[in-house]
Amino acid sequence: MTDAAIAAPDEVVAPDSRRAIALVTGVIATVAFVVLRVVVALGGHQPLEMDVWWHDLMVATLDPAMIIVAWVPAIVGGTIGMIVVGIVVIALFLWRRRRWDALTLAIAMIIVVGIGAPLAAVIARVRPADSLAESVATSFPSGHTAVATTVTVILGLLLRRWYIWVVGAVWTVAMMWSRTYLHAHWLTDVIAGMLEGLAVACLVWCAVEAVRDRRAARSARSMTLTGPEGPAIS
Repeated sequence: MTDAAIAAPDEVVAPDSRRAIALVTGVIATVAFVVLRVVVALGGHQPLEMDVWWHDLMVATLDPAMIIVAWVPAIVGGTIGMIVVGIVVIALFLWRRRRWDALTLAIAMIIVVGIGAPLAAVIARVRPADSLAESVATSFPSGHTAVATTVTVILGLLLRRWYIWVVGAVWTVAMMWSRTYLHAHWLTDVIAGMLEGLAVACLVWCAVEAVRDRRAARSARSMTLTGPEGPAIS
């Protein structure tokens, strides 16, 4: 076996240098979410001062044309919209034979929805009484914002393109604005959704990358011991 063949496995299993940053970011986002949850609980699940201030600002700037604009991310980023978007992106990954990337996005989307919906029911924070978009009473955290953030971060990490991060950041901020402009959430609801999505995306990506590395390392060790045509002869 040549030296190049022996050295290649090391290159395959070299960990992504961004993983440590993603892991720290995911942990910080998780802690921040828990802290915000405690603050909301200590406030009796009532809107905080910042929530009231932002809500009043949204009410004061309410405009029929802007309501239509606000409905765009609300619809596209809704349950049906995000299912369609998720299926399309996952299908594209599979078509490009990027099975691990498809798996990463699928797992992250399932987890963020699986956490957010039950959590909102347990926390049972009441939405603004003048909501223009939602009839379900519970509002913390914002599911729309959580999913938007998750998809943005996952695609940014997988595709490694600066414009993905820019477009994704704009989309996430637009979603946060939309949910509060339509009075569907308090400001801290969408902040919590952003933190939830950031935590889930970063931690899921790190976990899947770790599994990929272990599988690549096992495969590399197997190739080193057996060679491409059978067991190595000493």
